[in-house]
Order: sequence, then structure tokens, then C-alpha cells
Amino acid sequence: MAIERLEAGPRMSQVVIHGNTVYTAGQVAVDKAGASVAEQTANILERIDNLLAAAGTDKTKILSATIWLSDIGTFDEMNGVWDAWVPQGHTPARACVESKLAASHFTVEIGVVAAKD
Repeated sequence: MAIERLEAGPRMSQVVIHGNTVYTAGQVAVDKAGASVAEQTANILERIDNLLAAAGTDKTKILSATIWLSDIGTFDEMNGVWDAWVPQGHTPARACVESKLAASHFTVEIGVVAAKD
């Protein structure tokens, strides 16, 4: 099976497609750095929508999601945006943990794995 990479850079690809499985890199709110957790989450989810579309799939086909929060105390704020975004009946397996992120102005990072068809 071929491996396809989208938005490939010297360190990582934003999307890797292998067979009918789509993997995204962890996404941060590059357009909303330093904004609230809710704003960063919305920006990340918009980015994920775009990446999934470019890979030929969408959020109804997400199999799993991993969410990293710099402060687990913001769990409810992040979930408010997540719950409005994820389609009812299509909730993926999910993990959410507190973690120090790569830069202090990012408070949320999300990566997903989705089916392509």
C-alpha cells in the first residue's frame, strides 16, 4: 500500500494517509496563539476539518482523538467547543491529558485518526 503525505515538511507531515486510514499531526492554534482555550480549540478543529477534507474524509469518520491541555482545569472550556463540533452519533474514541506543550502560548493540541471511506 502506498503512503501519501500532505503538507509535508522537513520535520513532519500534517497528514499521512495509509490505505483507508488518515492520521493528522497534533494541531495547535497557529492563528489564535495566546487566545482563550475555547478560541484555540475552535481554531484547531477548523484546521482538522480542512486537513480531513484534503485527505478525502471528514469528522464523521474520526476513529480516535488525542487532546493535550496545558491545564486540565480548562477541560470543560475545551469540551464546550468539542461537543458542539463533533457530530452526534459519531463520537470517536478519545483521550485527554494534561501536558506541557511545545510553546507556552499554546494551551490545546489535538490529533486525530480517521477512516477514509
